Amino acid sequence: MHTGNYVLILHTHLPWVLHHGQAPHGVDWLNEAVAECYIPLLNVFNDLLNSGIKPNVTLDISPVLCEQLEHPDFKIEFVRYCDKMIAAARQDRVDFTNWGYDQHHIWLTQYWEDWFSGKKDDFLNKYNSSVIQGLRELQDKDAIEIMTCGATHGYLPLLGFDKSVNLQIKAAVENYKKHFGREPKGCWLPECAYRPSYEWHTYIPVEPFHSKRLRTGVEQALAKHGIKYFVTDEDLINRITPLGVKDESSENQFISVNSKDFNYSMGNFDKSPLKIYNVSSSEKIEYGTAAVFTRHHDISMQVWSGEVGYPGEPDYLDFHKKHVNSWLRYWRVTDNKADMMYKTLYHPDWTRDKVDKQSMHFIHHLENTSNYNNNLTGRFQTLCTPFDTELFGHWWFEGPEFIRHLLNGLHHSPYVKAVKASDQLNLINPSEVVLLPEGSWGENNNHDVWSNADNTWTWESIYNDELRLSKIFEEFPINKLTKNQNRIALQALRELMLLHSSDWQFLIYTQSAKDYAEQRFSYHHSDFNKLCDLLPKYSGRKKLEDTDLKFLEETERRNSIFSELQLEWWDEIFK
Repeated sequence: MHTGNYVLILHTHLPWVLHHGQAPHGVDWLNEAVAECYIPLLNVFNDLLNSGIKPNVTLDISPVLCEQLEHPDFKIEFVRYCDKMIAAARQDRVDFTNWGYDQHHIWLTQYWEDWFSGKKDDFLNKYNSSVIQGLRELQDKDAIEIMTCGATHGYLPLLGFDKSVNLQIKAAVENYKKHFGREPKGCWLPECAYRPSYEWHTYIPVEPFHSKRLRTGVEQALAKHGIKYFVTDEDLINRITPLGVKDESSENQFISVNSKDFNYSMGNFDKSPLKIYNVSSSEKIEYGTAAVFTRHHDISMQVWSGEVGYPGEPDYLDFHKKHVNSWLRYWRVTDNKADMMYKTLYHPDWTRDKVDKQSMHFIHHLENTSNYNNNLTGRFQTLCTPFDTELFGHWWFEGPEFIRHLLNGLHHSPYVKAVKASDQLNLINPSEVVLLPEGSWGENNNHDVWSNADNTWTWESIYNDELRLSKIFEEFPINKLTKNQNRIALQALRELMLLHSSDWQFLIYTQSAKDYAEQRFSYHHSDFNKLCDLLPKYSGRKKLEDTDLKFLEETERRNSIFSELQLEWWDEIFK
């Protein structure tokens, strides 16, 4: 009866916003995510575990987000945010009463006051002001699995140097060990963006990146750092090229599809999102491989889509309409095509049966998909749906309760069970090796969102900055830097990594926070280059000038990320 397993993956990431603005763009993005997503999900996972059910969810948390969540300034900031929202709800109650508003409208102000008071109490007392520690404890109990992600969410296929890709993964692994006390098994590729090894070049006229040169495949970089698996989109799996199969008798023994010893009974290459494959850039698998889970598009859209999916339910809390004074939301979706003026008041009690029915519908969808394909192929199925974590709670307020009902239902399903990604990988132990095409999970499944006419200028700056740092270390070898030079260079490296964040190109493309993204990118670019200007100045001087010291200290405070970072990580060579 057990025909397959379900792997729910939550991609948890926000760019570095601490010390860079408040609202509408800045640290309130982080505050909202913690209040609306991370704490509610932690509560769901712990409630399930306390009832005897392992959630078995797989989450990745980007290192840049880990650093913010554990920063002492954020822990103070989040309490301040909750207090601000509690005060706003109380003021709304006074205003709505004076204005003669509907009694239910006034009741909703109390609902929000209680809700934010609860999240503040959970943060301080249940989780001791540490979302990361709360997640670590769940992983230590084998209740969830935590993956890592590119350190600052850099768009790996388009970074200029292989050493930049290596740095993103190396820093991610080291940061993961710092926060979670173990090695990560999986890595979320930012934007699910992948590139195999080939003679790559950029169309942006910055040398040497404009000239073709052999680049390392992303899976090879993952393998170098012990990463076992990553995630891709279904479109890329539909375009794989079979390479061969691994011989179970030897880790690097490989039988090519072009070999006379190969026959198709050794492996199945039916390009299904319900399979796990090993990815390699060529038949030379000794250069490194990593397994890949695939987003099942149709199943994911049932949850992801605001138009045809569950979040569009008329009785759910509307994401877009907010009270102008408090930014609190008092209205339900009503009709996802309706103008804001026609939205009607939210009734939390109306949502409970909707969440229950939708989770049951989704479970049946998973079961039917697994059972049908199991009967068709005779294979045990892998159903994988990765989502942005912010869907559950922020964009879709009822999302965490949907996950609660979903995981509870799957626990009792005879056909499909929820499992962690590495457990499913160990169970399936795939032998098939494929060449995965270049692409992402973005629009058109290519790089268009992150490299287009509106944001090409950012890549020109990135390439020039990567090149400048590389040349500086040629002139001033890392192992010969003075103490002050080492400090300056470390902060320059941090600025370059923050510059790498794919969020800036994405926000420019979507126009959702274009000015903020352009400003942030320009700040990091400017600070990076000013730090690089300082480095030669202190090749033979022991004491920093007051103005230079003040600038360095301010930059370090503003972008205090990755205390474990080492300059040698930039200079690592792929072997």
